Amino acid sequence: MTSLDDARELLREFPVVDGHNDLPYALRKQVRYDLDALDLAAHQNASLHTDLPRLREGGVGAQYWSVYVPSDLPDAVPATLEQIDGVRQMLARYPAQLAPALTAADMEAARADGRIASLMGAEGGHSIGNSLGTLRGLYALGVRYLTLTHNDNVAWADSATDEPNVGGLSAFGREVVREMNRLGMLVDLSHVAATTMRDALDASSAPVIFSHSSARAVCDHPRNIPDDVLERLPGNGGMAMVTFVPKFVLQAAVDWTLAADQNMRANGFHHLDTTPEAMKIHRAFEERNPRPVATVSTVADHLDHMREVAGIDHLGIGGDYDGTAFTPDGLNDVSGYPNLIAELLDRGWSRADLAKLTWQNAVRVLGAAEDVAGGLQATRGPSNATIESLDG
Repeated sequence: MTSLDDARELLREFPVVDGHNDLPYALRKQVRYDLDALDLAAHQNASLHTDLPRLREGGVGAQYWSVYVPSDLPDAVPATLEQIDGVRQMLARYPAQLAPALTAADMEAARADGRIASLMGAEGGHSIGNSLGTLRGLYALGVRYLTLTHNDNVAWADSATDEPNVGGLSAFGREVVREMNRLGMLVDLSHVAATTMRDALDASSAPVIFSHSSARAVCDHPRNIPDDVLERLPGNGGMAMVTFVPKFVLQAAVDWTLAADQNMRANGFHHLDTTPEAMKIHRAFEERNPRPVATVSTVADHLDHMREVAGIDHLGIGGDYDGTAFTPDGLNDVSGYPNLIAELLDRGWSRADLAKLTWQNAVRVLGAAEDVAGGLQATRGPSNATIESLDG
């Protein structure tokens, strides 16, 4: 058999748990969750990275669906609730393929049943509106991780891509982490500043995750994880789920993006402007300066480094499909995971290591968070602290 055949055979037994997929927001933007207008049971190559046939082809056995909404929305909490409702509509529409999952045991039951375990993660602390009661409400609705920030700071935590504000986590931010531990909600440190990562590791009594981040030593982007943080994962029990976004994994793409953004600003446009006038400027830049292309090998380089620093028990995969405009060659959509596993087989990764990467680590981490929560709930009740009472 070829390495690709071996990869597909392994994924039949130990399918991928992917930490982050933005399909719900893509459905919100494109069809307002109308699955009659966009049927996920059919190939949707033209508009999405994700559909049910390609999830099957890619060997995906569990997916954390991101219930992300932009951090500058004035009504982020109700919009997050709409995202949760959109995921619930999706699960109700395709019950033979997608299994609602809240626990590690649910993930294993879905695998045994041949369905894709479907969990939810909220991307950004703005989705709780500075309210621990809202945090508990999201957990009650099925959300099993909260990314502490998105691209912008929240009042109690610093983002990797914003100017420092509180120096990591504030007192209220540490209380958010403590309450997440008590609930059994995973603390997700993708998108946060390195200072926030370190503060959260200090504050958390449960394993943390990085739902979609790569290694900063391999590609120097603030969205990635410094080695000193990766080194702390064994002591914490958590895991880092490598992402595929080219501008986070390929240094040439980081440098190209910085130059492209500067070109947009020099021409009087915000670097994220997608109006026809702005895109004309952007396309002209790209014609003069072809975009660097990441590959499967680029992502594997991150995993090799992360395994060396954090250890195989603390790695996973979080592709960020439908949350990025560009993907690496060979990882073009959710059907591509076998290509990555084949590359790692060719690099000498063992079947046991790959089973941990794809399935076992993610199931263990969620189960460990549940165990910590059980102990904490026996000793303390819900926190009713407010940001005003703790941060002044």
